[in-house]
Amino acid sequence: MVSNTAGKVIRCKAAVAWEAAKPLVIEEVEVSPPQANEVRVKILFTSLCHTDVYFWEAKGQTPLFPRIFGHEAGGIVESVGEGVTDLKPGDHVLPVFTGECKECQHCKSEESNMCDLLRINTDRGVMLNDGKSRFSINGKPIYHFVGTSTFSEYTVVHVGCLAKINPAAPLDKVCILSCGISTGLGATLNVAKPTKGSSVAIFGLGAVGLAAAEGARLAGASRIIGVDLNSTRFIEAKKFGVNEFVNPKEHDKPVQEVIVAMTGGGVDRSVECTGSVNAMISAFECVHDGWGVAVLVGVPNKDDSFKTHPINLLNERTLKGTFFGNYKPRSDLPSVVEMYMNKELELEKFITHRVPFSEINKAFEYMLKGEGLRCIIHMTE
Repeated sequence: MVSNTAGKVIRCKAAVAWEAAKPLVIEEVEVSPPQANEVRVKILFTSLCHTDVYFWEAKGQTPLFPRIFGHEAGGIVESVGEGVTDLKPGDHVLPVFTGECKECQHCKSEESNMCDLLRINTDRGVMLNDGKSRFSINGKPIYHFVGTSTFSEYTVVHVGCLAKINPAAPLDKVCILSCGISTGLGATLNVAKPTKGSSVAIFGLGAVGLAAAEGARLAGASRIIGVDLNSTRFIEAKKFGVNEFVNPKEHDKPVQEVIVAMTGGGVDRSVECTGSVNAMISAFECVHDGWGVAVLVGVPNKDDSFKTHPINLLNERTLKGTFFGNYKPRSDLPSVVEMYMNKELELEKFITHRVPFSEINKAFEYMLKGEGLRCIIHMTE
């Protein structure tokens, strides 16, 4: 099967961020053909993640505009560049912000998913092959975002950042596995690894934290304790298996002490999904000595650091970090999609809004107001 647009420039609609924190503008862009080891993908559904909003606001990082954001998506391969052998036009794929070249030391290690070549780079707005953008408007380059730029009807992605999935999987649901949901799910299942009947504390009940709770539910944890500064989140969290709730603001002692007291010594596992240094300390110090494992997921500010007494480690507590839930995108994501197809993993409860592409700014409004979890953007109206 050969696309009739292969090798040609495609003109399509894209939501362009011309400057920081200003509404995106639907523009007609030109999308160049894929070069060596690149794939051009027709995006059917995309979702808005907090990372898109963070870099759109350009707070605390180097601004790069004009830019096409978006990195949680599902689409169909339109054409492939030279050297691409494991994807062909018509394949269903999930673009991922981090990649798997399958050749570097990290990719060859069973313990790592942090590819040397394709690890996330938020500052790079161009393709690796030639240092140029594949997007332009009237000859003016428009920058890429984390190698995906899914707020465009067509995008060009390095082959190592595309997971080929079951074509029967509904792209308007599994698209959310491209980032946040897999990150939280994998943090619990792949890194914390709670056993059946164990206790797990989840710090932060946004989409990533609820995905971590979903992982604890799937693992058979009997006590899933949600920790959040917003008590209204507990209602939603019950759908994900959270059966106890602690708001640190409602106690006059550190929340880790509250959890240790309510569990008779501490939880078996904890997963931190906030990026707050205080939450990281609490997540580590609330796990049981002898076997407790705390997993850090949230991304802190670049100048942050935290301290805990070394005795907490010497007393056989373990502190771990994770990146994208320790999933290798190309090797592992297809099996996560199958978890959904086999009705083990529930994705529908993460999807709280849907909007047409022409109303993409509504998705930003929902996120900024803290309304809902994931908003699916339908690229074809």
